[in-house]
Amino acid sequence: MTTVNTYITFDGNCEEAFTFYKSVFGGEFPYIGRFKDMPPQEGTPPMTAEEGEKIMHVSLPVSKETMLAGSDTFGEWRAQLVKGNNFSVSIGTESREEADRLFNRLSVDGKVTMPMNQTFWGSYFGMFTDKFGINWMVSFENQQ
Repeated sequence: MTTVNTYITFDGNCEEAFTFYKSVFGGEFPYIGRFKDMPPQEGTPPMTAEEGEKIMHVSLPVSKETMLAGSDTFGEWRAQLVKGNNFSVSIGTESREEADRLFNRLSVDGKVTMPMNQTFWGSYFGMFTDKFGINWMVSFENQQ
C-alpha cells in the first residue's frame, strides 16, 4: 500500500518539537539519526559539532498507517527555510518501480533536488519540488 505522510523541516529545534509531539501522540521513535551519523560527503564543507548533533531524521508513528517525520536544517539550506512552508509530502511505495513512476510523473516541470537513488540509510529515495511549488519526498523501503 502506498502511504502519504507529512515531513517537517525545523531550524534547529526538531528534537524539542518531536519530544513534544511524542508527549501528545504517545509511542516511540523507531529511528533518530543525527547529522554526525552521516558518512562524509565529498565537496561538502565540514559541519560544526553543534550541527552534528542536529536531527538528520526522526519519525513518530501516529497510527498504524501514518507517521510524522522531520529533520533540522543548517548551513546553506537554512536560508531557504520558511516557517509555514517547511514541510514535504512524503510518499512511501511498495516497489522501486512505483517509486520511480510517481517521482518521474510528479516532478515533470518541477525542480529535482535529489534524484532517486539508494541511500546510506537503506532507502531508495528522492526529493523534488513540483511545478506548483509543493515539496515531495518519495521512498521505497526494501525490507528484504
